[in-house]
Amino acid sequence: MGDMRHFRVWRGDETGGALEDFTVEVNEGEVVLDVIHRLQAEQAPDLAVRWNCKAGKCGSCSMEINGRPRLGCMTRMSTFSGAETVTITPLRTFPVIRDLVTDVSFNYAKARTMPAFAPPAGLAPGEYRMAQVDVERSQEFRKCIECFLCQNTCHVVRDHEDNKLAFAGPRLFIRAAELDMHPLDARTDRKEYAQADQGLGYCNITKCCTEVCPEHIKITDNAIIPMKERVVDRRYDPLVRLGRRIFRRDQLEGQMGNGSSTGGHEVAGASWHRPEPAPQGPPVGPDGRLDIAELASDRAAASSPFGDDVQFPLPPESLHYEHPTAPEEDPEEH
Repeated sequence: MGDMRHFRVWRGDETGGALEDFTVEVNEGEVVLDVIHRLQAEQAPDLAVRWNCKAGKCGSCSMEINGRPRLGCMTRMSTFSGAETVTITPLRTFPVIRDLVTDVSFNYAKARTMPAFAPPAGLAPGEYRMAQVDVERSQEFRKCIECFLCQNTCHVVRDHEDNKLAFAGPRLFIRAAELDMHPLDARTDRKEYAQADQGLGYCNITKCCTEVCPEHIKITDNAIIPMKERVVDRRYDPLVRLGRRIFRRDQLEGQMGNGSSTGGHEVAGASWHRPEPAPQGPPVGPDGRLDIAELASDRAAASSPFGDDVQFPLPPESLHYEHPTAPEEDPEEH
């Protein structure tokens, strides 16, 4: 037999509603969503709530619990004292459909306006290998479960409904950053789009979106701030502005596409973490395996500095610090 706990749950629809009081049994180890299911089964069968996986991976059961945006399936009842009243309300930023279910279509409408990933022309699937650092950098943003808690807590749209036309929100900012960091994305206007069409300048980096993210994505530090810095570099860096005055725009961007840089600043066409694009490695063999020379490379996807006759094992110091010099060979043999 569990403890009887006091809850206040918002009931209503788009026309209005109010908080209703309930006393519900709570057992050890349960989460808020368990309580809502028991409430549906025993006292309020018409209570509307959106949920799916009950494992913190679908993002469906987003709600506000005691005023804080949370996932119902990931909020344990043990976090509240026995005498505390638990208040459950729908997401405040989005229109209410009924009870705890809100209309989050705003987020999908904004997502449809974002330019899709654009691979380089003439590059077929399987002809490029990304460096591990590129994979890891964007992998964090791929963890997003689209619970939209970050969108809900962002005061730019939470407190100002009229900003929704011009502001895409944190969830879409991490998508923009992910594409801008991708070494194979051929678009060079991600930064301009984020500033002009997504409203990146509206964000004043309060980090409230990062605080409520159930996947612990560092939205502000790893996505929004870097995008803001790149916008400032592109628009206000004096060396970049001088270069644009000297060269025609198409000439300058043609140089950028070749991996050049201006004054030590990274420019369009270059990878996020290095001034030059990663070298192209040889394709896999007929058996689907990498050549032994590429496995011994000092950097991912680069051609081997040892030649094609490298033998294992190599000295550890050679693998980590200084590779042996490739023997001189007759160029006519290749």
